[in-house]
Amino acid sequence: MDARTWNARNLAAAFLSGDWNQQALEGAALALLKREAAPRWLRDMVAEVLERCETSYPPAPETLARLILASKGFRRSALQRRRGATRSPPVTASPRFAPAAAFRGLDVPALPTLGALSDWIGLPPAQLAWFADVEGYRAAARGEATRHYSYLWRSRKTGDPRLLEAPKPILKGIQRQILRRILDPVPVHEAAHGFRKGRSCLTAAQLHAGEAVVLCLDLEDFFLSVPLRQVHGLFRSLGYPWAVARFLTGLCSTRTPADVLAGAPLDGRPGHGAPGHGGLGHRARGLLRQAHLPQGAPSSPALANLCAWRLDCRLGGLARASGARYTRYADDLAFSGDTAFARRSAGFLGQVAAICRDQGFGVNPRKTRILRQHERQRLTGLVVNRQVNVARDGFDRLKATLHNCLRHGPESQNRDRLADFRAHLEGRVTWVENVNPGKGRRLRRLFEQIDWARSGARSGT
Repeated sequence: MDARTWNARNLAAAFLSGDWNQQALEGAALALLKREAAPRWLRDMVAEVLERCETSYPPAPETLARLILASKGFRRSALQRRRGATRSPPVTASPRFAPAAAFRGLDVPALPTLGALSDWIGLPPAQLAWFADVEGYRAAARGEATRHYSYLWRSRKTGDPRLLEAPKPILKGIQRQILRRILDPVPVHEAAHGFRKGRSCLTAAQLHAGEAVVLCLDLEDFFLSVPLRQVHGLFRSLGYPWAVARFLTGLCSTRTPADVLAGAPLDGRPGHGAPGHGGLGHRARGLLRQAHLPQGAPSSPALANLCAWRLDCRLGGLARASGARYTRYADDLAFSGDTAFARRSAGFLGQVAAICRDQGFGVNPRKTRILRQHERQRLTGLVVNRQVNVARDGFDRLKATLHNCLRHGPESQNRDRLADFRAHLEGRVTWVENVNPGKGRRLRRLFEQIDWARSGARSGT
């Protein structure tokens, strides 16, 4: 192997060990070359490699080495003429399972090769590659039988319509296996309350009860905004070699087909958008077109939580420095504090938005609220002015539904034709009991008086 190829492969190996951006790649190269400041040729080489890479996702090691060799910056460097610029082994070294220090000791499967991943999932390698779809061929598939996801658009009163991408049974089973065996053992930031065992919107709301001011923000396109390079980097940090991490990333991500994008709702009417011009914003359309975490996959919430670790760390640090509390429930950010924090809350919001942008997330200004004690402080569907409580309008609607079930029969209230309306109502009553036991007992007494056999109500039995 000549000196040029040796050094290009070692640079590729260094680049693939961390994040995929200009600063991280320059840092990896400097560590490899044992230099403190990046020379001009290195900065130019990294910029050219990032520009020539077609997506924000890092390419395969050999492809990356070719991009480095072809760059003008590399050709200006001494690395193409002398060998021994680094003692690191080339990227062709045998793959091994090697977790980063922060993740050593986690009870996750050691999968050093694609063969080991294939055996662990229980699928032949060719079939596993078809499901991982790392090249994105399924996005061009026209036939329903050759697609891995089912698609459903849901209109919203404000903002872009939401696309639910539900994996089909085999892929869904694979994603659940990845969730339970690989992702669940990984610790999540303390500020995260969504999609976690023992945490809920109730535990998030409890931390903000009785404060002088509550600030609520909403992240736009939360799942879609998580860069796949971070997902890949997470699997790499857990110890999986590049190829295994890429397959795991592919199994948990997708690209939305063009014909599905063309059917986005327009003005709240599914399917009425002109081809390519549905009621979908330019940003969301671009994110759906590229590889992303699908909303509807069982693995997406956990991956989004883990990839938001740095965001949570920075926002948590900002809150502590400002004398405030911080929680995140999925894409809902909440901060609260005393009267001193309330006086500087407007400027604080600008700092939060800047951190979110820096981490790749956008804040929806239409959903940003500053809630003070003299008004209803509603957070994740709960009121937190003095203590956590259910919202009065929601409680009144549920109470009226139960009364009407008593008077007119349950089927008269099952307007959405739910298959198990009894379980649906009981779940809502139980939720009120958890938040406010006194109000919950009143609803429970009404619920237990309902005649579920009346009018042929669907009770799931």
